[in-house]
Amino acid sequence: MRTLKFLLQKEFRQIFRDKAIIRIIFIMPVIQLLILPLAADYEMKNIKLSVVDHDHSEYSRQLISKITASGYFLLNDYSSSFDKSMNEIEHDRSDLIMEIPANFEKDLVKQDEAKIFVAVNAINGVKGNLGGAYLRTIIQNYNTEVRTEWVQLPRFSPETQIEVTSSNWFNPLMNYKYFMVPGILVILLTMVGANLTAINIVKEKEIGTIEQINVTPVKKYHFILGKLIPFWVLGLVVLTMGLTVARVAYGIIPTGSFFTIYVFAAVYLLAILGLGLLISTYSVNQQQSMLLSFFLMMIFVLLGGLYTSIDSMPEWAQWITKFNPVSYFVNVMRMVVLKGSNLADISKDLLIMGGFAVVLNGWAILSYRKRS
Repeated sequence: MRTLKFLLQKEFRQIFRDKAIIRIIFIMPVIQLLILPLAADYEMKNIKLSVVDHDHSEYSRQLISKITASGYFLLNDYSSSFDKSMNEIEHDRSDLIMEIPANFEKDLVKQDEAKIFVAVNAINGVKGNLGGAYLRTIIQNYNTEVRTEWVQLPRFSPETQIEVTSSNWFNPLMNYKYFMVPGILVILLTMVGANLTAINIVKEKEIGTIEQINVTPVKKYHFILGKLIPFWVLGLVVLTMGLTVARVAYGIIPTGSFFTIYVFAAVYLLAILGLGLLISTYSVNQQQSMLLSFFLMMIFVLLGGLYTSIDSMPEWAQWITKFNPVSYFVNVMRMVVLKGSNLADISKDLLIMGGFAVVLNGWAILSYRKRS
């Protein structure tokens, strides 16, 4: 323990002497957590719509007013020429075209049906699909309103009507920040932990101090623990700062206990820091370790379930997520923050993360070779 104590003193002094590392650890996550949730919005707004109205009737005007009043669409172009609206699409000034045919009102009233043509710019697939879905929903609601006005309801309506009322569990107002901020905090914690530990041992190799350590009687596990524990402590500090920012800036207070979050985070950090140390032991220089950690981080982020639901991924991708520590922590953070889950609810994820920590750190200890 005395040997480990001296190693820890050395590491903490080395960390706090480097002002760049201090800025990376304490300032960068706070700035990113303040900016990223404001941009990472699942809800599409300001969708630019071109309307081609061949009817110019009262019903067509009501439909256009209902669409623009929804708050999702901006009326970019209103004309009687489809070619003109298509030109707006080609020059990226519009996202959708809605064409209302001639005799729209007449067909709706007399024939009890009318058709509307919708063209979607699918270059931005997410915006196009969501915009088309929003537009179809608004048109269906307008259709229901029109037919309700036609029906002269007697005391007892001859037509069966089913009214659906929905409520959202755990996030009643569907505030996307409550969904995104915990996940983004996990990503930032992972980036800080994995990247800094990935360059740690390599830095010792480049400046030559690793050779001095190799000729000392310091055991391998003492050396690895000396590298691991300081960043483990700093990782918990970063988590505390992130939870503080989430509460102050976004008003997010976990429904569950902070104790549950910190228990899982402590085990998670052991796994991530072990991965960083493993990368560091195999890398020759800092450039190699940073590129390898960047490669793994891209996989972790994109297959972590933060931006894309894991259930919607192909089966082979779902299998990869089972070996992705980030996917477990993102899920646990959302469960604790939104649902109020406790240690019993996340026990399976906790055991899996403990397995990751044992394997990665054990591998790092075995892969580090002392040379006399």
